[in-house]
Amino acid sequence: IDRRGRRAHLDGDELTLTAKEFDVLAYLAAEPGAVFSRTEILERVWDVNWYGPTKTVDAHVAALRRKLGDNRWIEAVRGVGFRLEAPP
Repeated sequence: IDRRGRRAHLDGDELTLTAKEFDVLAYLAAEPGAVFSRTEILERVWDVNWYGPTKTVDAHVAALRRKLGDNRWIEAVRGVGFRLEAPP
């Protein structure tokens, strides 16, 4: 993940990501293996004063999983949030 260039590559191929998808991926990738709550992700990626549903995070994570080609990249931790880990 190239934060300054706002590009992400997987196996040598550049991923086509929306601005928010990139931000979510970069945020999760800052601490691989750490679990982030939906609220934390909303506050950091969207805005501290976000008033929309937390399910917007789920929608962006679903899109990222499709683009990463494997759902195991981003694990849902039930009742908590999400974590990024490379699949085995």
